[in-house]
Amino acid sequence: MHNITLNFRTGEDENGNELPNGYDFVKYFCENGLRASKIFLHTDNPVGRNNMYETLLAAQRRGFIEEDIEIYHYPITANKYSGDDHSLL
Repeated sequence: MHNITLNFRTGEDENGNELPNGYDFVKYFCENGLRASKIFLHTDNPVGRNNMYETLLAAQRRGFIEEDIEIYHYPITANKYSGDDHSLL
């Protein structure tokens, strides 16, 4: 099984239109019952991070995704720019 690490903002296309973001992926992941061992949210966007986190937890509670998927509200490695040190490594 694989780990997933998600950022909220994924950028823009050549016309300046916002690309699907991490929250769009989370909704797709939950709607399709996809699997991962662990999911880490490495975005610095606090609203985006919380929306992704709460959606994943709700999907687990409702049985859309497996209960054994570990969901982390922080990145897998320390963010040396923000000072966050909640990483596993």
